[in-house]
Amino acid sequence: MAVDPSQVELSGDWDLEALFIRLGASIEAVGADRVVIDTIENLFSAFPDSVTLRSELRRLFRWLKDRGVTAIITGERGDGQLTRHGIEAYVSDCVIVLDHRVSQETSTRRLRVLKYRGSLHGTNEYPFLITKNGVSVVPISALGLEHDASGERLSMGLDGLDAMLGGRGVLRGSSMLVSGTAGTGKSTVAAQFCDAACRRGERALYFAFEESEAQIIRNMASVGMDLGQWVRQGLLLFKCVRPSLLGLEAHLSSMQDLVSEHEPDVVVVDPISDLLTAGESRDVSAMLTRQVDFLKVKGATALFISLDQDFQLEQANHQLAALIDVWILLSTTKGRTERNRSLSVLKARGWRTPTRSASSCSRSAGWSSRPTTGSVKCSRARRASLRRPPRSRSRPATAAQ
Repeated sequence: MAVDPSQVELSGDWDLEALFIRLGASIEAVGADRVVIDTIENLFSAFPDSVTLRSELRRLFRWLKDRGVTAIITGERGDGQLTRHGIEAYVSDCVIVLDHRVSQETSTRRLRVLKYRGSLHGTNEYPFLITKNGVSVVPISALGLEHDASGERLSMGLDGLDAMLGGRGVLRGSSMLVSGTAGTGKSTVAAQFCDAACRRGERALYFAFEESEAQIIRNMASVGMDLGQWVRQGLLLFKCVRPSLLGLEAHLSSMQDLVSEHEPDVVVVDPISDLLTAGESRDVSAMLTRQVDFLKVKGATALFISLDQDFQLEQANHQLAALIDVWILLSTTKGRTERNRSLSVLKARGWRTPTRSASSCSRSAGWSSRPTTGSVKCSRARRASLRRPPRSRSRPATAAQ
């Protein structure tokens, strides 16, 4: 039913009796259980008498309740009050406030339940999205700590790392953080984790924020991994986008939609650190909590990659480290003629964390690691030492006696 405000003329006293008759006829014609009035300002913008208007609004809300229909009425924000008329919030059973903000050039829609009679409701603001599937609201309190805990172990695809994790790998459904500086092999570890899952016949989902699918497949081929075969078989799916393309909530929603659609056994986010700068610290923390909890509920084993600076190692990522189950740190040390890599397990819930590090290297047969004993080292690129030509050791001639 459409009401054009331009066709409404005020003459003498008025009430909404005619509107009630039209609404009643429309409800009976279709057997409606729900009624939507969008927006109430368009309906009453032609009436300047605020006293009569407020009285008739009360009568409208009461009439809808007496008819036993659920009514949704939208209104525009007023000056210093929730709506222009300032009464709808008092006569309504539930009031939902919507807001649209722009922070750091990224827009975010937020929702808050201001009032809901007869219910213990959440009072915080929650981001929401309008997608092709409708409105999506994922409040942080919606996901409780009720997910299952599996005792099954999964191989990381690296014998040395599996040995450091009790000899059998990580627990299914756990979340892992692999952090380190540039060039330490973080993406290679993630790719080998996906390769091992696909070899078991499991499905893997790889979110990449810095490289394209073709780049990752090409780069991993240099260390003996053919990820393209798993893509062709439908076991491995790449989703490659720039972190600046969407806001935090849009990234969260699109990732969760793809997880629900693809139903992967393992999920890789490379790197999660790119999203840490996409919003304020509080918003990022809430987003990461929801993502980790969502993947646990889905039973997916997740691996997050974080790019750190040299001075941040072991001090960075506390925002995420408190949420994950396993924290693996990759680092490099500079020798006289080479750089040596090492791998450390800083945290591992469910089993004893090893105190030793492991040396690691990338080879044509893949990425390998082994626990260090004594001074065992493995360098990524061994450089030939440059030897100087031997110095002349001829003695100075002595004068003849």
